[in-house]
Amino acid sequence: DSSFLHFHESDCDIRGSSCESVLSLNTEKILSQAKSLAEQKRFPFATDNDNTNEELGKMPYTRLEEPDLVSAIYGRGIAYGKKGLHDMKNAELALFELSRVISLEPDHPEVFEQRAEILSPLGRISEALSDLTRAIQLQPSARLYRHRGTLYFISEDYATAHEDFQHSLELNKNQPIAMLYKGLTFFHRGLLKEAIESFKEALKQKADFVDAYKSLGQAYRELGNFDAATESFQKALLLNQNHVQTLQLKGMMLYHHGSLGEALKNFKRCLQLEPYNEVCQYMKGLSHVAMGQFYEGIKAQTKVMLNDPLPGQKASPEYLKVKYLREYSRYLHAHLDTPLTEYNIDTDLPGNFKDHWAKNLPFLIENYKEQPGLQPHIKDVLFQNFENYKPEVQDLICVADHLGSMMQYETPGFLPNKRIHRAMGLATLEVMQAVQRTWANSKVRMNGKTRLMQWRDMFDIAVKWRRIADPDQPVLWLDQMPARSLSRGFNNHINLIRGQVINMRYMEYFEKILHFIKDRILVYHGANNPKGLLEVREALEKVHKVEDLLPIMKFNSKTRDGFTVNTKVPSLKDQGKEYDGFTITITGDKVGNILFSVETQTTEERTQLYHAEIDALYKDLTAKGKVLVLSAELGEADAVCNLILSLVYYFYNLMPLSRGSSVIAYSVIMGALMASGKEISGKIPKGKANLFCFVTFQLVDFEAMTAPGSEAFSKVARSWMNLKSISPSYKTLPSISETFPTLRTMIEVLNTDSSHCFKKTIIVV
Repeated sequence: DSSFLHFHESDCDIRGSSCESVLSLNTEKILSQAKSLAEQKRFPFATDNDNTNEELGKMPYTRLEEPDLVSAIYGRGIAYGKKGLHDMKNAELALFELSRVISLEPDHPEVFEQRAEILSPLGRISEALSDLTRAIQLQPSARLYRHRGTLYFISEDYATAHEDFQHSLELNKNQPIAMLYKGLTFFHRGLLKEAIESFKEALKQKADFVDAYKSLGQAYRELGNFDAATESFQKALLLNQNHVQTLQLKGMMLYHHGSLGEALKNFKRCLQLEPYNEVCQYMKGLSHVAMGQFYEGIKAQTKVMLNDPLPGQKASPEYLKVKYLREYSRYLHAHLDTPLTEYNIDTDLPGNFKDHWAKNLPFLIENYKEQPGLQPHIKDVLFQNFENYKPEVQDLICVADHLGSMMQYETPGFLPNKRIHRAMGLATLEVMQAVQRTWANSKVRMNGKTRLMQWRDMFDIAVKWRRIADPDQPVLWLDQMPARSLSRGFNNHINLIRGQVINMRYMEYFEKILHFIKDRILVYHGANNPKGLLEVREALEKVHKVEDLLPIMKFNSKTRDGFTVNTKVPSLKDQGKEYDGFTITITGDKVGNILFSVETQTTEERTQLYHAEIDALYKDLTAKGKVLVLSAELGEADAVCNLILSLVYYFYNLMPLSRGSSVIAYSVIMGALMASGKEISGKIPKGKANLFCFVTFQLVDFEAMTAPGSEAFSKVARSWMNLKSISPSYKTLPSISETFPTLRTMIEVLNTDSSHCFKKTIIVV
């Protein structure tokens, strides 16, 4: 924010004498003399710009009360600084003059501050920080701490920036801008509740502070509080209806909440005010495509594609993604009315295209043949009113909304998305119906073939709904990627802590992972450093957070710069055998910044091992399911439930999809359990960690990945699922695959308004 970066905001009382000008001059005389000097260029470093020369001509007079060499040099430095940020030559001249002043009189803080102001826009941040540090040493002030905090903030050193903003506020507490940026230092470290308190404090100091309302809205959005975020964004827009950043952020929140029509209004307004805003243009195109309005969507995408970055300029994330979205949009449009059972996205899209898209690489694909353009005879998707659906289909939609809401994580960082809820609720019902048919020996139609359903077909039902709910994300099977990509390994990577940035979604799992790491460190030193084991054990007793592990790394030369820990997944099929789980990585630098991450590496060999395990479980599940259809014994139902949870346990640990594995797997759990006559009535609980164990959890995928085995995962999952007998009314629901047989019908049902469901009695409640 340029207003925040302006270095000459006064900290004095405007009514006080200290704010009066130090100049008491005959202005007319100064201007006359300056013009004369400028015309004759009778001073050093004259420029080709008359206005700049006239400004320089004034400088020898700016300190008439101190008519010495230093004042004249300082004056020239200021003049060059004012003009020089648009001209590298003038900027360098300004730095030259200010450096001369410092060499002659090194005890004036304002000169260091002025030089820092010129250095920072040139990207010479470390030099600017040194100058501001020297200025603070000479004469600390709220302004100087605030300015230095700004540069630390720009450098992403949020902890140090926070300290400076705090010092600034201690010297002058009434600084709404400093309070705002103090909040932003919390926000960027994942400390959202602390950030919210700071933003609220900034608003107490300045009630019409648009940026504070905008930041407060974004903090609530990241927290997953849609209503509070909406209220804050709305207050910002009431103060300034043309605030582009707020329109952009509000639009993105609405998109990820599943309110695509409302999101589109914000993006259109954003583009009226700022036609070349790439984010709003990209999101406008994405919103149109998600709603089935392909002509308008591709038109907006093309505008982003035409905005090529300048030489040396880094391409924006939107520019990198837009060509993939355009190609995918063309493919979807061409298949709008083709039966879903007759084609397969994973086999239709070129391998290199999928590989580059999933890895978010620049669109540089050799010999790529573009998808055909939009065909005029294929019309866009039209909006369908809820009332136009038959009553039984209306019931179906409302049941799907209810089931989808059961999948919502009640934890910070997860914004409810009603479009995803409906899509995955419909996926759950379709899985239920497909599994029931399979257990009754019926075949299914998949990918142009009629055959008995396999486990991948079951997951593919959920995959197709997850794909169409948000076409921005490539939901692709990794084992269908090109062989070369698989041979190198395809990583699903999650940063838990990166530098000073904490991934708040997974904070509740830090303690559990930390205990696992400590156990593995003891095993490692027991085998490789038995003499130092006691010392390591004593050091580990003092480790209470991830950062405390950094000193432990120094106990062994091999782990001095960091270490990795691999989890193992025990086999049910082959007792005693273990598969690779995920890898935990911890590295640290000299100043204490760490990288704490987890990743799963999908290789062909690892995939085949997991597939064999899942194949065996699915075979048992199908056999038990067929028995269950003919029997109502409780033991059979329990066995089926455990097989379903065990199968999904291996799916979670395999992580076979580029995106969306978690919600896809959970919808399969719900659907398969419903096919067995059981329904989940408990919501996914909030995770709550203690020093010894996890009694509840918040992320189903992470619970599976950190469980010691499938039995442990099944036990803890069943402890909160609160399974009950399924309502007989589910049997009367229409067939999902027959009601929504094409992409067009899927998009139509995701677009339709669901507010009427609150007026209906949902049959499962």
